[in-house]
Amino acid sequence: MKILITGGAGFIGSHFAVKMLKEQHEVAIIDNLHPYYSVERKKQHLDVIKSAGTFQFYQTDLLDQDETIDMIKKVSPEAIVHLAALPGVAYSILRPLEYIDYDIKATVNVLEGAGRAGVKQFLFASSSSVYGMMKNKPFKEEMAAGKPISPYAASKYAAESFCHVYGHLYGIDMKILRFFTVYGPWGRPDMAIANFIKKLKAGEEITVFGEGGSRDYTYVGDIVNGMSLALQNLEQSAILNIGSGRPISMNQLLDELKIYFPDMKIKREGDRAGDVERTWADISLARELLGYEPEIDFSKGIAETVAWAEQYEKYL
Repeated sequence: MKILITGGAGFIGSHFAVKMLKEQHEVAIIDNLHPYYSVERKKQHLDVIKSAGTFQFYQTDLLDQDETIDMIKKVSPEAIVHLAALPGVAYSILRPLEYIDYDIKATVNVLEGAGRAGVKQFLFASSSSVYGMMKNKPFKEEMAAGKPISPYAASKYAAESFCHVYGHLYGIDMKILRFFTVYGPWGRPDMAIANFIKKLKAGEEITVFGEGGSRDYTYVGDIVNGMSLALQNLEQSAILNIGSGRPISMNQLLDELKIYFPDMKIKREGDRAGDVERTWADISLARELLGYEPEIDFSKGIAETVAWAEQYEKYL
């Protein structure tokens, strides 16, 4: 299969590209190397992908509609995996208009290109943040009621709506996957686990906001496996949660990290605007439609992430 990955130089994109190349798919990557975090880090991601096989790379600004449409027509993929986005809840509160650009307008441009190029299937990387504040029970896909609590979450929910529009207009199979807190090797440096490990390795204190809540931490290998299954096993449009189905409290996370960093120092601060209290994926629909099953438990995932951090310390 010929697959175009937007945001392929990012955390999830690079892992997914490696998996697709190893499975002998033809891969093209579009990424503008946005400096939300280190561009050098993203170039290192591209080097990791190169070690898995040959791929096409285009440094393209998805906000340029004409260039984006032309590029998609040139690549002529069978499937587009749209991961390119500006991430981060806290940053979105500071700069909400950038999220309208990068997470909504850019998505519409890619969708337009997909439609005009006759792309058969479109996988959109959405987020558990679209559920907003929920009670302490598993989140089913139909529970997203359009009440996000951060500009990032709102932009993802809006982008989902445009996916439905373009699926209808062009007859594209729209596979909307809502990822639950992704972690693992090469994890984004602004996310809690990667941030904690970097600071703990340097002997610095870590900051915990509020009570810390609980998160459905999902190992990146399980996420990319869910994406692969959606491309290959799902022959219809659908919205699916891709998570571990096992929420982990902040205290459980800290206890796990304490195994590797026994001298951990913790600073407590108040709740942070835009943060949800908990996430918890109901993955029964992904099991049913994809045969998806998370394989990496949290202890093993943290062990893998810490081991990676030891080997690639300069990239933390």
